Amino acid sequence: MHDVLRPDGDRSELTEQRGAAGRSPFAGPDRPRFSLSVSLFAATLLISALGALLWLSSHSSRLERFDDPERALDLMVSRTMEAQDGLLLAPDWQKRVTEWTAGSNDAERLQAITWYQELVRETDSPSAKLRLAILQAESGRKPEALAMAKTWLGEEEPLSLYGSLIDAAYGDDPLTGDYEQQLQSALAEVLPAGWFYNHLASALAERADDIRLGIAINQQIHDRGKRLQVRAQVLTGAELLCLIGGSVLLLRYAWQTIRREDGLRVHRPGMPPPWPGGIGTAVLLRGGALGAVLSLAFISMAPSENVSLRAVAIPVANLPLLAMAYYYLLRPAGLNVLTGFGLQIPWQRVGRLAGAVLALVAAGFWGEWVMGRVAESLQLANHWTEWFDPDLVWASGPVLTISLLEYVVFAPIFEELAFRGILYAILRRRLSPMPAAMISACIFAAAHGYGLIGFISVFWSGLLWAWLYERTGSLIPGMIAHAMNNLLVCLTVMALLR
Repeated sequence: MHDVLRPDGDRSELTEQRGAAGRSPFAGPDRPRFSLSVSLFAATLLISALGALLWLSSHSSRLERFDDPERALDLMVSRTMEAQDGLLLAPDWQKRVTEWTAGSNDAERLQAITWYQELVRETDSPSAKLRLAILQAESGRKPEALAMAKTWLGEEEPLSLYGSLIDAAYGDDPLTGDYEQQLQSALAEVLPAGWFYNHLASALAERADDIRLGIAINQQIHDRGKRLQVRAQVLTGAELLCLIGGSVLLLRYAWQTIRREDGLRVHRPGMPPPWPGGIGTAVLLRGGALGAVLSLAFISMAPSENVSLRAVAIPVANLPLLAMAYYYLLRPAGLNVLTGFGLQIPWQRVGRLAGAVLALVAAGFWGEWVMGRVAESLQLANHWTEWFDPDLVWASGPVLTISLLEYVVFAPIFEELAFRGILYAILRRRLSPMPAAMISACIFAAAHGYGLIGFISVFWSGLLWAWLYERTGSLIPGMIAHAMNNLLVCLTVMALLR
């Protein structure tokens, strides 16, 4: 039987929910009874878990997240700077698109200097100090690099050697060929191949007029930058196509919204859900608390190398919430998981579904672009530890596969079920779409434990996915958009760093 909808998409009659006498299945003696004390305990557990996550993310050192933060930062900054070198060789369209989407190279260099200054403060590593000086000198801040290097000349090795290298490469004193060869030999011993080594070696060769060595090093810089640009061109082109096509559809849907046309609906009944908000809240608190306990158990007992346990961690942690949602919310309303969350889409609406996903991806790009420009003007940035994932960079094939499965499959499915399918639906029992979407997106963003810029980015995504669930009546578009977002992030990290 078809549902009868009001113009705003809410149900006025849903006969599957009512018995022969028209009584709701959630009323009367069959109504589930939940202990208030248990609900309060579950709420306390969830709030404590979220509070602990926020406290750790704001008070603990971000560098403690890695066994070897110096190695991680060296790789990230080296590849970022090599990508900048390669961008000089890229076509004009790619230069303009990259600068438009990612911001200026100067801003990236300033971020890298800030991150190395933090690393030096926390570790006092001599090699980190050397890399910081090279980065400063190559970013137009030679006086700062030379001033720092002069303080090293009277120190013990290796700082004294590092001071000599920086002073010889970027200072004003003459540099003889013999002394340059000695420094080049020493440099090869203290720095591995990469951006820092190549640029310091190139500066030494240029100061000593060592043309042959300078040409060889510059060819290495050219080759490494070109290799990264080949990867970047594929990703940039794909993102640009999604942005153009999605923006056209976004304008179309905006016009339909103005005309009050329902051009995005792919599943009914839609929002708000048929089950009461009180029962939904009890289910969310209990299922969420059990999921938090299971997640903590997996984190504490399952090593990251255990591929089998990692593969089932996310599904198992979400199983209590989904089982309770089915038993207490969907089943009494005559629904199952597919019909209750709009996961069963008729083939004739697949085209509409694809258009909704593409439009949402474009909306996400535009939001990220605006946030990027505002953040750059305020000199704000994500901390590098928020997007550097060791598994995507260094892990073996099986661990990398599980990581991609977690990010691209499990996280989109189970996060959409929990945060949009249940949390947002509960809020919609009492609130209009926008307040409900904002509250659910805020909780969704807080649960990720990121800094300010990361929080705003995740909040924007959560807002879009809740809006799409409201307009389409299905979680599938949000799941696909969520998966595409995570996949692009993973591919970007892997293309740059792996």
